[in-house]
Amino acid sequence: MAERGSSSQSGNSSSSGSTSRIDSVQVDGLVVLKIIKHCQDERQAGDLVQGVLLGLIQNNKLEITNCFPFPSTKAGEDDDEDDVNYQMEMMRRLRAVNVDHLHVGWYQSTYLGSFVNKTLLDSQFSYQSSIEESVVLIYDPLKTSQGMLSLKVFRLSDKMMTMYKEADFNAEKLAKSGLSFEAMFEEIPLVIRNSSLINSLLCEVEVLSPHTQTDEFLSLSTGSYLGKNVRLLMESVDELCQDANKFNNHLRNVARQQQQKEAYTQRRQAENATRHNRGEPPLPDEDLSKIFKPLQSPSRLDYLLLSQQVNTYSKQVNQFSTHSFGKLFLAQALQGNDK
Repeated sequence: MAERGSSSQSGNSSSSGSTSRIDSVQVDGLVVLKIIKHCQDERQAGDLVQGVLLGLIQNNKLEITNCFPFPSTKAGEDDDEDDVNYQMEMMRRLRAVNVDHLHVGWYQSTYLGSFVNKTLLDSQFSYQSSIEESVVLIYDPLKTSQGMLSLKVFRLSDKMMTMYKEADFNAEKLAKSGLSFEAMFEEIPLVIRNSSLINSLLCEVEVLSPHTQTDEFLSLSTGSYLGKNVRLLMESVDELCQDANKFNNHLRNVARQQQQKEAYTQRRQAENATRHNRGEPPLPDEDLSKIFKPLQSPSRLDYLLLSQQVNTYSKQVNQFSTHSFGKLFLAQALQGNDK
């Protein structure tokens, strides 16, 4: 999905003790419910959902106290000006009713953790360029349906911000900066906070509600979800191999051109030696860069994104497999006790 309205929020991050370093994020339970409801409402359309995070910054802790969704757009529509006006009007009205209205980031849903892409990178870079403390909250509804609430908060690392600002991801600069795919994003610890009244209500609801839907979290039929993760992992590995082949072809072309330059230089030296023996002046020096034009080094940004995406899928498969094996061992133990 396209980046929305990130350039309109400069200056909204001013609060006491505000710094660009965020060590933890606290999210109100109401915000989580709003994000989940937004995903459920848009589930029929099958599109990813996005929205604005509002809150405040206390020392090095970011508190997310409210949110609202971006307006849904039809296919082919992309009016950034309307999106900006909508966000400004929403925050103006929230301020009028004395609700936290400071823009502290944005949220996005994802499908099986497939959020590491150029679009998210562009959006988060724009947000952090305008508001240093901005974060992106990623929610995976499909993983949550398997009994594991999937909420993660990320921001771009300082190295990634510097590299992306220069917009030059060739192999030489990448090696010089020491930026790896694991250092592209910083995952910030997330804490969900509820008020004491809400906690009391949840305890009462838990006691009064029938425990009829808890069995689905112990379901052993997890092959479908795990299979989807593995398929996405295989596709990402294939794309990573294709990107590696492109870079290897570039290295071969560079080596071939270097051999041609050396051969041309040797021929010129031999011809000048012959002319010197005949008493003739040597050939004038030539600019080899005009004869052999330098080959453009391919960007390694896709390599970083694909590597990080493969790493994300691998962690998910490992985590979900651990839970699945735990369920299987539990079921085996129960069956042994029945005998």
